[in-house]
Amino acid sequence: MPERNLSPQNMFMALVRDHVPELAYAGGDVEAWRRRTLPEVLKTLGNPPPPVAGLNPELLVEWRHGGLLKQKWLIDVSKYISATFLINFPENIPPGQKLPALLCCHGHGPDGKEPVMGNDSSPGLKSDIGRLNYNYGEQMAHAGFVTFAIDWIGFGERNDSKKPNHYNHAAGGRDWCDLYYLHATMLGMTSLGVNIAHGRAAADFACSFEQVDPDRLGVMGLSGGGTMALWLSLCDERFKATEIICYSDLWSCFGIRDVNYCGMQIAPGLFKLADVPDLQGLLAPRPLLADIGIYDETFKIDSAMVCCRKVQMIYDQAGAGDKFEIDLFPGGHKWNGSKSIAFFNRYLAVAAQAAE
Repeated sequence: MPERNLSPQNMFMALVRDHVPELAYAGGDVEAWRRRTLPEVLKTLGNPPPPVAGLNPELLVEWRHGGLLKQKWLIDVSKYISATFLINFPENIPPGQKLPALLCCHGHGPDGKEPVMGNDSSPGLKSDIGRLNYNYGEQMAHAGFVTFAIDWIGFGERNDSKKPNHYNHAAGGRDWCDLYYLHATMLGMTSLGVNIAHGRAAADFACSFEQVDPDRLGVMGLSGGGTMALWLSLCDERFKATEIICYSDLWSCFGIRDVNYCGMQIAPGLFKLADVPDLQGLLAPRPLLADIGIYDETFKIDSAMVCCRKVQMIYDQAGAGDKFEIDLFPGGHKWNGSKSIAFFNRYLAVAAQAAE
């Protein structure tokens, strides 16, 4: 008699061992595969949150820090909820000049967008910036890009665990990422879909600034921010170039084997349809830069490279092999940044020239 199993985790490990997603790319016409697959993938996000009639922007403060002009706004991103919006401008932009802009997505962490956009006002923020090279929203602004960011639900100024309300007490210390996911799916939504809608609203607002060229938008993010960079690009073709930082792997490895995911990153039935390399491959032929840390403790190098090899194959089959780049660096779970400036300059500049 075969050995019996009482472990649910072992059951799930066995279920994914030989699992092949139904719409995984298996060769052939990439565009035909994309037309068939992308709509099915996007359906897993569920219903979007109800929209608002307008963003109702309110400027809260403007200041200079580290050679940049910075602003903090309050905007309505969907019905019943607002977000604080940070934007960094390179100083001394000539009148009438429009610059490329980058949505800089934060990953997990209690401070959300703050370290990404250069807030180093506390020891904890300084530590995160130093440890993860996390202030790409500041560094890319110094390189000549307008950069902007909001908090995803559950982080930064939209973190219920920081608020003295009865909801926080009722949660009993449980993970708000997973609680929001449960709330959302009960309503036919997903927290990933909610965040995507909010990110697109932030992009709408960024495009309203006279210094921003709406035809030269890019998006980048580390870890959970890489999740958001990927999905925002899948859902919004205004993003002409994408940098996914330390979020290349396989669901069976980082998710089910390593139990290293949460409700912010997933949608019902997603792995039934596609794996992470398929999702990244759906961006072809738009330019994609993947940062891979050889010593990344979160997304292991072996399965990360399996992911990247499949993405490269999809891009090659799409006739866009040169538009997929890898920044493979001898470091851990962080932004390396050695290729980012050249990558975004190359492709966002081309977008601007094509629009002229």
